[in-house]
Amino acid sequence: MANPSGQPALRKDISLFGVFAIALGTTISGGLFLLPGIAFERIGPAILVAYLVAGLVTLPPLLCMSELATAMPKAGGFYFYVDRAFGPLAGTIAGLGTWITLTLKTAFALVGVGFYLGLYLDDPPVGLVAAALAVLFGGVNLLGAGKASHMQSLLVLGVLAVLAWFIGQGSWSVESNRFTEFWPTDEWAVASMVGVVLISYMGLTKVVSVAEEVRNPERNIPRGILLALAAAILIYMAGLAVMIGTIPSDELAATYTPAALAAEAFSNDTGRLVITLAAIASFLAVANAGVLSASRYPLAMGRDHIFPAVFRRLGRFGTPLPAITVTVALIILEVLVLDPFVIAKYAGTLKLLLFGSLCAAVIIMRSSRLDSYDPGFRTPLYPWVPIIGMVLCVVAVGLLGWVPIVFALGLIVASALWFRFYATGRVRRYGAIYHVFARLGENRFDPLDRELRGIIKEKGLRAADPFEEIIAAARVIESDTGSSFEHLASLVSEALAADTGRSLDHFQAGFLEGTQVGATPVTGGVALPHLRLEGLTRSYLVLVRCREGLTLDVGSSVPGAATSQRVQALFFMASPEEDPAQHLRLLASLAGAVDQDGFMSRWLQAEGPAELKAALLRSDFSLTLTVDPRQLTGTWIGRSIASLQLPDGILVALVYRGRDRIIPTGRTVIERGDKVIVIGEQVDIEALRASLGLDTPSAT
Repeated sequence: MANPSGQPALRKDISLFGVFAIALGTTISGGLFLLPGIAFERIGPAILVAYLVAGLVTLPPLLCMSELATAMPKAGGFYFYVDRAFGPLAGTIAGLGTWITLTLKTAFALVGVGFYLGLYLDDPPVGLVAAALAVLFGGVNLLGAGKASHMQSLLVLGVLAVLAWFIGQGSWSVESNRFTEFWPTDEWAVASMVGVVLISYMGLTKVVSVAEEVRNPERNIPRGILLALAAAILIYMAGLAVMIGTIPSDELAATYTPAALAAEAFSNDTGRLVITLAAIASFLAVANAGVLSASRYPLAMGRDHIFPAVFRRLGRFGTPLPAITVTVALIILEVLVLDPFVIAKYAGTLKLLLFGSLCAAVIIMRSSRLDSYDPGFRTPLYPWVPIIGMVLCVVAVGLLGWVPIVFALGLIVASALWFRFYATGRVRRYGAIYHVFARLGENRFDPLDRELRGIIKEKGLRAADPFEEIIAAARVIESDTGSSFEHLASLVSEALAADTGRSLDHFQAGFLEGTQVGATPVTGGVALPHLRLEGLTRSYLVLVRCREGLTLDVGSSVPGAATSQRVQALFFMASPEEDPAQHLRLLASLAGAVDQDGFMSRWLQAEGPAELKAALLRSDFSLTLTVDPRQLTGTWIGRSIASLQLPDGILVALVYRGRDRIIPTGRTVIERGDKVIVIGEQVDIEALRASLGLDTPSAT
């Protein structure tokens, strides 16, 4: 399957719980099972404050990330958003930075497996164990995101069950006197530790790397991320309190396995074994999701020609084989050469910089005023939340020290050099920031708008979009042989003027101008003239059938590039000026209906307006019924619509009686031979279909 850009499409296999499992499963790992001992050595019980503040620091960027992910649910996450906001140079820096950050987080978790195995094995080869596990999960991810997500869900459920026992049982053994010396002598150490423990929340960002593979991303991505953040903060606070309250401070400061040490303190060897298994399962969940999400960055950058073309290839299971292979190789290198604390600090620095860039990207995308920027979730309290997010990230980076900052700057320079010497000649793309400059007299970058419109088509309609309603209520015009587009536009404008009370000239001028400048999409023998007009309360549609065909001259914004197209259908649509995104979604769905196999045949063979509309209506959300005494619909003859006892979610949208178009009310009486168009939610349509003995959509 290919998406509108022509690239192979990834399968949508990840559910809401899958989003939650990926986010939480990759969050509750090293931050709880490995890092507390390292952090306690430096700041003592104040690690509770560091973890809480780190969670709050991530909230504004996560809100911004949710907005960007619902507007652009594409593989590549951070890279894709920064690239489309600021352009490919910034995208290259963000892409490489995020890719390396995710591999560092995965390496940190895999090293943790080795430390917990060390509780039962003498001097285990931590690096080799981590490398072997990286290869294992690379193989799992080659089989598909669905299988990786299913494994993730099972691992997370197991870990959560053990943590519930750990916190519940351990809370009875907490000694309050272990919290007395709460603050360290160096208070700035707490602030600097925030950037280190930030790695504990990095898993929350991994979901956007696989946003293209999430079902219903506009609902599932923000809900899954925010639920996972809330759960992570609660688990960290409770889990850390148990560790601090049950382990002597000198032992906690010296251990890489704090959870196992705490479990042993209140539940002996059995508790240590249980929590060790949970820790290993958690680390494995991170490795699984880490390979899954990190590998999508080389894929996305390969699609955009920033990385070599080999990285955009998919294997036999629809997964990015070269991208997964290189990602696993990088993880192996990191676990073999880097210290765990260094990994955490470097990853935290890069993530803070990327968080700040996400907040800025939301401001740029909003400021661009692109109609096709259509997020299903919007950051609350805009622009203050993105601004606060940027400030917090900058402050936290400054507290981490100069070594990780130099590392981050070095990565930025290396990314810029890669772009300069490899990608510059291959990329012809700019970011939404050019649309901001457009308001100051610069040129707009139309390819970005086209790409975002393609994403709108991929995402489809929202539940509140009146797609069935506007088709059911549409007027239908049969074109006479020899009619011109100008004549048809005049007839359509007269009909719309009568329906809306607006001037005919508003509609006619808009349709003609849009076609002259190339704003009218033409696909599969169908033209979609469209406009937006102030004062309209809803969208209106007029369907025109040209059985003999009509030659349409479609203009272009490039002088001399006009083309002639032969069309047999024209869908004229007018929408309110105030909701450009819904207008684009409806337009994209009309185009999608035209792309269905056999559409033009059904369109040309339709015997009347009801059948013409049936060719466009989605069968899962509508039925076009003929009232026939030989069928169960015959029981409707002579009855009012109100007396039919239809399912609650069913609406009788229109009745055709011969050539007459009847807008129905509850008192409308059904007659023999009527064509009745009903719309409703999928479950209600299925119930009505079953009650009428219609087994398949074609049975209507």
